[in-house]
Amino acid sequence: MAGDAPTPSFEHLRPVSERSHRVQGALGIALLIQDSVLLVAAFALAYIARETLPILRIPNVQPEFALYIPTIMLQVVVIITMFYLSQMYHLPRAVSRIDHARKVIGLVTVGSLLVFGMQAILFTDTLFAVDYPRSLLFYVWMISMGLVITGREMHQSFKLMLRRRGVARDNLLIVGTGKIAREIARKIVSNPALGYNAIGTVVSPKMRNRGTVHGIPVIGTYQDLPLLIDRCNIDQVIIALSDVQRAELVDLISLCQRGRVDIKIYPDMFAYVAGDMSVDDLGGTPLLTVRDIALRGWRLSLKRGLDIFGALFGMIFLSPFMLLTALFIRLESKGPIFYTQERMGMDGKPFHMVKFRTMRQDAEVNGPGWTVKDDPRVTRLGKWMRKTNWDEIPQLINVLVGEMSLVGPRPERPVYVMEFRERIPRYMERHREKAGMTGWAQVNGLRGDTSISERTQYDLWYVENWSLWLDLKIIIRTVWNTIMRRNKNAY
Repeated sequence: MAGDAPTPSFEHLRPVSERSHRVQGALGIALLIQDSVLLVAAFALAYIARETLPILRIPNVQPEFALYIPTIMLQVVVIITMFYLSQMYHLPRAVSRIDHARKVIGLVTVGSLLVFGMQAILFTDTLFAVDYPRSLLFYVWMISMGLVITGREMHQSFKLMLRRRGVARDNLLIVGTGKIAREIARKIVSNPALGYNAIGTVVSPKMRNRGTVHGIPVIGTYQDLPLLIDRCNIDQVIIALSDVQRAELVDLISLCQRGRVDIKIYPDMFAYVAGDMSVDDLGGTPLLTVRDIALRGWRLSLKRGLDIFGALFGMIFLSPFMLLTALFIRLESKGPIFYTQERMGMDGKPFHMVKFRTMRQDAEVNGPGWTVKDDPRVTRLGKWMRKTNWDEIPQLINVLVGEMSLVGPRPERPVYVMEFRERIPRYMERHREKAGMTGWAQVNGLRGDTSISERTQYDLWYVENWSLWLDLKIIIRTVWNTIMRRNKNAY
């Protein structure tokens, strides 16, 4: 028909090899085999440990190891099945080491206890009957957790190495070129360990300017999606449009429904919702929960108990080092050892936060100022303390008296709070909980001279998704980042 647009040609695009798919499949199988071998090795080491280690009572005589082979097989089958059903062979791209270790510990614990009971039921009065004492169970449990966690960490490191070298990646298309698409493209380009091979982006046919999106080329329009998905062996499509209409979104999803491709959508309609979404039931009518306050009732008492225990333990254990720090501060520069500063806490109430002094005594003669890299006001000892977070240890006093918590949104000075509340949506909602010595934003690199808007989003997510495990996880990550010197923007 005259006037019709010519059929687009994608001959210039090379079909992407499926080698990555085969590598990913092989990695999954290798992980399963690795877990099985490590569980067998753990049982063998546990058998030896029971005979040699004085942790528990050493038996006079143990049954021959060969008699435990049926129990070992049952152990492997049960735990591997639990891993499979818990999707431990289909891990998220950005898996947390702490969360992963916690999940392994839970599954190995439940699996070991199940095997302990099952072998007594299944093997009693049979050829496979053997004495499986609690002491052996203890060693099996402990060694299994250690070996499996270590093995999986090594496997993950190998997988990340392959991804950085361009292997074991998923082919990706991004739909859109706006702010959201640019942010997604930036994260994918800057972090090869996520495992994406960004083929290109597609845009609205109305767009005339093409070019690239953070280095990823624009290779077509919405109508080209089916051809691009087939031609480039696309595994995943991310629809990153902030103002798309419902009908247009449905059309885009329909265009992407090809073969095995996964489709992900940026949830712009919930852009200002910090908490996880969940589905409730109201007499058969589904309701989407987009906001739920996590810290209330008994959880507040539990969090306060953790704060008191942590503050007392920290002050007692670290008191000798705190005395040495006080001495060094006094020797380096004149002025007080501690520095107190008014900060905004829970419900917007001010309090005086205590820190070791890291700046010269005349640091704010010209008024308050944001600390920047290589700030000349910071002393030599102060630079080290800021890098290691040691200057914040005296805040354990604030925690003990109830003005702060071990974990929570970092408190800001009232002068900055008044400024941020005017230009950042929902900023004051972060003050619904106690301020913390460390927080979710800080362990994700958002400290110092970084985006207050992004920091606020992390703080709100923490407030609405609190759990005791999340607090423990943040504390562990804070300590680990400090030891490994991974504190970004700490100056």
